[in-house]
Amino acid sequence: MSRFVDKLVETANTGGRRRGVTTGEPTEPLHTTWAQVHEQARAMAGALVTGGLARHDAVAVLAAQPAAIGPAVQAVWLAGGSVTMLHQPTPRSDLAVWAEDTVRVLNMIGSKLVLLGAPFDQLAPLLDEHGIGYQLIDGLASGTPLSSIVEVEEDAPALLQLTSGSTADPKAVRITHGNLLANISAMAERAELDEDKDIMVSWLPMFHDMGMVGFYTTPMLMGIELVKVTPVDFLSAPLLWARLISNYRGTITAAPNFAYALLGRRLAGADEDFDLSTLRIALNGAEPIDEKAVESFVSAGARFGMPAECVFPAYGMAEGTLAISFARPFIGLRLDHVDAEKLEAENRAVPVDPATATRSFALLGPPLSGFEVSIVSLEGEVLGDREVGEIRVRGESVTPGYLTVDGPVPTQDDQGWLHTGDLGYTVDGEVVICGRAKDVIILAGRNIYPTDIERAASAVDGVRAGNAVAVRLDAGTRRERFAVVVESRLAGDPAAEKVVRKEVGARVFEAVNARPVAVVVLPPGTLPKTPSGKLRRAAAGEQVADQIRTRADEAP
Repeated sequence: MSRFVDKLVETANTGGRRRGVTTGEPTEPLHTTWAQVHEQARAMAGALVTGGLARHDAVAVLAAQPAAIGPAVQAVWLAGGSVTMLHQPTPRSDLAVWAEDTVRVLNMIGSKLVLLGAPFDQLAPLLDEHGIGYQLIDGLASGTPLSSIVEVEEDAPALLQLTSGSTADPKAVRITHGNLLANISAMAERAELDEDKDIMVSWLPMFHDMGMVGFYTTPMLMGIELVKVTPVDFLSAPLLWARLISNYRGTITAAPNFAYALLGRRLAGADEDFDLSTLRIALNGAEPIDEKAVESFVSAGARFGMPAECVFPAYGMAEGTLAISFARPFIGLRLDHVDAEKLEAENRAVPVDPATATRSFALLGPPLSGFEVSIVSLEGEVLGDREVGEIRVRGESVTPGYLTVDGPVPTQDDQGWLHTGDLGYTVDGEVVICGRAKDVIILAGRNIYPTDIERAASAVDGVRAGNAVAVRLDAGTRRERFAVVVESRLAGDPAAEKVVRKEVGARVFEAVNARPVAVVVLPPGTLPKTPSGKLRRAAAGEQVADQIRTRADEAP
């Protein structure tokens, strides 16, 4: 039997009788113990098995509220199935296209069942129209509790995590029961989780791995108190995040870098009396860490008692279940300052005096227990400390493969290594990320990292923080160039746009000693992003390809 499911049951019968999850904030808070979640899950699992769900069947979930998602997901695991959280349509989605993409995903994972919850229960007629089988989550609650848990192997799939790419060409990471237990155990060890004292606060989406694995499955498995709201709750009122940490004495939270930048700006002008002194871990992951955004967050939080040391840099990916490396708790953000010229020309991270450094990267801590990390060159040669190459990892949390529309694909090579596609190096055993290999811009033999371009562009007045994308043009050719796409509320004003474009070009040149061939200014909300809020460079480039080419060709 799955040790992961064993642990869920054990927790429900011990600490789960006291601790649990609070949902429904800010209007109708409801506390449900993990034991009660488990009781709900047993009833739902009984209904699923009675309805014909078989061992190893794939089940998709489409719902927004954590109070419904949590028990439904556990029910699938108790019934021996695997879970896939479907991409959710937005108010701007073309529902016909979304339905076609969803059918493609369901066929890929071999699922004939969608568990449907509010507000997406309104899509039931659309699912009927496309022949998609579904059951309403609310209707499962009255099932007869499952008498005995359906046993599955450690290598059985538990979570088929859709990647952040286009749903028109879907891919799902096959995360096993063994992967989940190994990764959550390693995270708990490094983060020094205390089930009696820690209180986790999260708004992260449960269709993303950081929200589902990190901030629902982990506290449910470990029996830790959780306060869970939705991304819409946070984006509608960002200060709700701080208010929940303050009201519930939260000790652990997490988000991508952009969210800390947003919260920092709101805290700077807040007139509420928050108490953020209890926060010991503010995990920053899923996208490159911008030290300026962290500085603004820390500075704004200081007047509410938030310790600067709570900043907790991390590195991970779904192919590693979730987390690969964590910094040590309560040491804050630490930067590695390096020689920019040697980094770009020689792929070496040579340390320099912070006072004179023009390039720095966050230290992301050593690999978690059970992981082995190495850096390799393009030729596969293993590199030493401070030599930049591709990061590869192996260990018990590394997932066995993907499901694609063309069939299964392994994630590991014949020696068990996962080649991450991330460029980076190690410093005394700690991991440092420079960027994605496919995104690096090569100009006259120099490796220019898009994050440096994007941070420079985001510093321009009028550009929305965290909403600038460097786009490669003519990649891999002698004519390789780059453009910059930014969001701004000044979009549509020709004179103001001209000023923004000029300033972005100047700031970027100052940062990387190279000029973009074009700067495109778009209105807010235009740039495509992943479910975790990370900008999608390739999709952004495709979205404005014609504008970029026209402006690049017109450039002197």
